[in-house]
Amino acid sequence: MNEIEELSKLDVKSLPPLRPLLLDDLHQKVLKNLHIEISAGPVLYLLSPSYLVLNPEPNERVADFLAKKEALLDYLKESVVQSLAVYSVLLPVNSYFVEQNNHLVLARLQDKDAGARKFEVKFYTHSPGELLSHYEDKIYIGRDFIDIFNFKRKYFGVRELIQSLLEENEVLIDRAQARLKNALEYKSYFQEIKESVGELAVESRAALESLPPHPDPAKMSAAELIDVNAQYRALNHYIIELHDEVDEFENLLRFRKETDFVRYVTKYKKDVTNLISYFNIKINGFLSQRIVDFKGKHA
Repeated sequence: MNEIEELSKLDVKSLPPLRPLLLDDLHQKVLKNLHIEISAGPVLYLLSPSYLVLNPEPNERVADFLAKKEALLDYLKESVVQSLAVYSVLLPVNSYFVEQNNHLVLARLQDKDAGARKFEVKFYTHSPGELLSHYEDKIYIGRDFIDIFNFKRKYFGVRELIQSLLEENEVLIDRAQARLKNALEYKSYFQEIKESVGELAVESRAALESLPPHPDPAKMSAAELIDVNAQYRALNHYIIELHDEVDEFENLLRFRKETDFVRYVTKYKKDVTNLISYFNIKINGFLSQRIVDFKGKHA
């Protein structure tokens, strides 16, 4: 992908204004210390919070982009962190590691529609003092998906997150052929995980079609609120089942010292764990609180 090439075509004035949003101290500090990773063809460039290229040496095209598109990069950073605050729990559930690293977070952007509109963003944290000398020691936090032309997400963004689990499972299977000593030995585990994430995808499509894309508790009855909450909770149960299967597989790989492959399973489990936390805190947590508050508001 060539994110720099695609972003260079955008004018920040054509983008929708970012809405005023009060960020807590965690998100404010991450915004201040956010490093961006962005590619130009096969080369991935690491940018400091002030858009200095830390690694590798930029060519003329990259230097020109950074000189001309600082306002666009400011907009992009703000959009990324606002999305983290509203549609994610990645920073709160990883706050220990983030704070230990003085709130240094890396945001690796990958263009998802070849038009610099929708991005997959992978997040890492790293010790500031060893960022360049031991870059490979970065800690994976999780991933998110943003649309810089449309901040508001249908169904809390659940469709994109579940689709990502489906796609990443296929990547996991492909990597197994090269990374495992004998991939066929683990065939039953791959099959169980594939069936589990496939069932999650099918059930989520069916459930979301019956749910309001943007539930507004102020306009919903108590029965509607309870039903929507129950349907999201039921979806979370499928994710929990997937987590248990991935966790069992990861433990077996560690026991058998499959070090070349187990890290990919650990990363996948991290995405599943993050999604469970997102349901518990941001979706069911939000809806449950509205249910509890409902009687008082309508008494």
